[in-house]
Amino acid sequence: MGSRRGLMTQAGLSMAALSAMPSLGFGKEERSESKSMDAEILNFALNLEYLEAEFYQRAVTGIGLASADTSGAGTKGTVTGGGAVPFASSAIAQYAAEIAADELAHVKFLREALGSNAVAEPTIDLMNSFTTAAVAAGLIQPGATFNPFADDASFLLGAYIFEDVGVTAYHGAAPLLRSKKYLDAAAGILAVEAYHAATVRTLLFQLGQGAATAAISALRAAASGKDDDQGVVLNGAANIVPTDANGLAFARTTTQVLNIVYLGGASANFGFFPEGLNGAIA
Repeated sequence: MGSRRGLMTQAGLSMAALSAMPSLGFGKEERSESKSMDAEILNFALNLEYLEAEFYQRAVTGIGLASADTSGAGTKGTVTGGGAVPFASSAIAQYAAEIAADELAHVKFLREALGSNAVAEPTIDLMNSFTTAAVAAGLIQPGATFNPFADDASFLLGAYIFEDVGVTAYHGAAPLLRSKKYLDAAAGILAVEAYHAATVRTLLFQLGQGAATAAISALRAAASGKDDDQGVVLNGAANIVPTDANGLAFARTTTQVLNIVYLGGASANFGFFPEGLNGAIA
């Protein structure tokens, strides 16, 4: 594990711990994100797309990404957990299938854009990570298990964790890209992720999951270290599009995104990426 991720100093993961934890930044050797190379940023995005694609592909088909779509630089990991969701709603099943196809396309697109510089898929945890996050958010009690592949509502809550983070990650990374070609591509993916997020948020609102989304959003905001998240209900009304005071989507730095996907650090086995991300930004 790289020292740049930082370590939580107490066992367990909780809202208080996340609120108090140090930033998982780059320490005294801190790089200027404005000078990050395009390939580093795209590879950071590719790591996140691997996670989303594996989640949706398994939920829809029961099978993860093909080996041809996961090779590359760095250590190729394994994926734990995941399985076909027994969707009760045919509409939600169709939404999931469409999103799964988009996420697979994102992986392929970024890998093609990066060429030989593309990183391999890192080790991904789609089992214990969700339970850790659910306990930390207060959705379940310690000792209980949260399985996002169990049913429609659980699947949507699992998807909710990813989609909003994806939007903020692409928004935060866009100004750092030097190539207009890559910036255009990032803008295109950002728009798709925003469509996905809005769909998931709308469905969760309709299912009365406002309290659950508020808990997840509070957890993400604590990990991010700023007020940059909102549930699907705000001031008693639907909140399908989370925005700041100017009506703009929130943006997060790579450090803030890492704080969220690592679920606080070592005490949570680094969340969705037990062995860390591949690439320079990890």
